[in-house]
Formats: sequence, C-alpha cells, structure tokens
Amino acid sequence: MSEKRSIFEEVGEKADVAVPAGGVIDQAPKGARRGIRIWLGILFVMVVMMIAVGGLTRLTDSGLSITEWKPVTGAVPPMSAEAWQVEFDKYREIPEYQLQNKGMSLAEFKVIYWWEWGHRQLGRTVGLVWALGFLGFAVTRNIPTGWARRLWTVGLLGGLQGAIGWWMVSSGLSGDRLDVASYRLATHLGLAFVILGVLAWYILLLSRPEKDLMQARRGKEAKLYSLSTGLLHACFVQILLGALVAGIDAGRTFTDWPLMAGGVFPPDAFGLTPWWSNFFENPGLVQFIHRMWGYLLVIFAVVVWRRARGSAHGATRFAFNAVMAALAVQIVLGIATVLYVAPWQLAIVHQLMAVLVWVLILRARFLSFYPISTSIREA
Repeated sequence: MSEKRSIFEEVGEKADVAVPAGGVIDQAPKGARRGIRIWLGILFVMVVMMIAVGGLTRLTDSGLSITEWKPVTGAVPPMSAEAWQVEFDKYREIPEYQLQNKGMSLAEFKVIYWWEWGHRQLGRTVGLVWALGFLGFAVTRNIPTGWARRLWTVGLLGGLQGAIGWWMVSSGLSGDRLDVASYRLATHLGLAFVILGVLAWYILLLSRPEKDLMQARRGKEAKLYSLSTGLLHACFVQILLGALVAGIDAGRTFTDWPLMAGGVFPPDAFGLTPWWSNFFENPGLVQFIHRMWGYLLVIFAVVVWRRARGSAHGATRFAFNAVMAALAVQIVLGIATVLYVAPWQLAIVHQLMAVLVWVLILRARFLSFYPISTSIREA
C-alpha cells in the first residue's frame, strides 16, 4: 500500500520553471568599449594638437613652405644640404616668396619648413594611430555591435581632411596670392571641428553602459536637445567666420572695439569686385560679420541656458553653466585679441578656447538627450 502524502507536500514540491530570457537591455556589453574609448580619446587629443599646430603654422606664415603633397615619402624631411636647397628653390618659385619674403635666407626658410612639416607629420601620425587601432580591434573581434561603421567614419573623415589640406595649400602656390584662400582655410578648420565633434560624441556614448543609455533616453528633454543642437550649429558658423578672419588677417586690420574705425559699420565694406568676394576677402566686412554673429551667438546661448536652468537633472544644468562660463571667457579673449592686434599668443588661446566651447556645447547637448538620473531629493 502506498504511503499517504501530506497535502502540503504537493504545494511545496519544486517544479521546473522556465526562466525568461533577458531582453536587449539586460545583455552583457559586447566588444572592448573601454579600450575603444581610450583609443578615441587619444585621437581626440591628437586632433586638438593638430588644430593648435595648424593655427601656429598659419600665424608663422609657414603653411606654404612645402610646395608638394607627398603623403608617404613626404614624411622624410631633407637630409642633406643639397636636398634643403632643392626645397628652398621650389619655395622661391611661389608668389609668397617673390612678393613677400624675397631675400629670405635658407636658415629662415628652415624655420617655416619645420612648422609645416610638423603639422603634416602629426596628421600622418593621427592616420597611423587610427589605422592600427581599428585593425587591432577588428582582428581581435572587439568592436561592439553597430560600431564598425562609426569607426570607419572617423578614418574616412581623416583621409578627407588630408585631401582638403592639400586643396587649401594649393590655392596659395600660384597667381598673386600671398596666403591660402580664406574659404579653403575655413573648410579645412571646419572639418577638423567636425572630426573633433564626432570623436567627442562617440567617447560620450562609450563612457556609459548601453543599458544606461537606453534607459536615459526615455527621459530625453526634447526641447532642450533641439535648442542645444541649434546652439551647436550657431557655434560652428562662428568658427567658420573666425577662420575667414584669420585667413586674411582681418583681426589685425580694425583694432578698436566696440566700434570699427570709429563707426558701427566699417568703411569701404563693399570695395572689392565682384561684390560677393567682399564676404571672403574684405577685412572690414569679414570682421564685422564675425562680431555680429558673435553677439547673436551670445544672445542665443543665454536663451538656451535659461531653458536649461529648468532641467530636473543637476548634471545637465551644470553642463550648460559650463558652456556659459567658457563662452564668457571666449568673449573676453576675442575682444583682447582685437585690441592687442592679434598677437600669436592670444590668437592661439582664442582658437583653443573655441575648441573648449565647442566640446562643452556638444556635451550639454548629449546630456539633454541622455540625462543622468537624478533622485527626487536632488531635484
């Protein structure tokens, strides 16, 4: 006879229960996110260095000292007196030497040559660091899902930047120009800031787990994100206008503020023909537009900042406060650069401050899209 069982025994019996599979948000992260973030961070620092060295190359009038584009063999500088003389002879054939630097010695030429060679060499090094890093992560299959195309984008933009750099330099090797075309300089600098922005955005994405980003996106502050996107675009336009100013040394032409040559509008602002060339080549008009857009940028930034003050997230509010603080410093630097006739020390700090403002706006935009969760007490 079978043994009598307790009614409680059946209730307490263990049964095989299927455990539901986790969703995408619960999956462990794939790929070396931390390693790629460090690699992109190195590229970011190198691009900032490129912008600084490029600015100093322009301020020292060194950009046209190398008259050929040799992406590979150009990495080796002249190694003998004969090789140096060949490079110098090529330089003496271009307008900058004939119209501005006639009589320059070989020793003086070497100074400007090394500036341009260093700028190009740094660009080659950036390309090499990207290629080795991408190859390493690809071979070891450590690229996170969906990131291969993004990392390829960085490399393609870098290659395009090299080609645009030569397109810029070639504009000053013939005709009657003493410098490169200002609009080509603006294109070259603008793309450098695009690359910097892409790198910064990717670094921010990789700085937080995918799960956190998916959760944070639910709290996206749509209006603030839209306004910060507009502010980013407005800042980019100001950077391009600054490059136009630098390209024709307009910052050393009108050196009073807030007026220009004693008036609100510069004299002879449309003195060049055709009329549209004044927007690129007329120092007075170019600097006037740069100033006016700067004022509009500040007004817009204040509007965005006031909107950000209402954010429920402390990190987001702090990010926009940082934008305003950096922008205030940039305004002071810009005015000082004009009043002191754009010495290279102030000019390069002004340019690097533009990098900081650009990155801080991008970070604030990122936090408005992916806010960091805040407790009720902190809110």
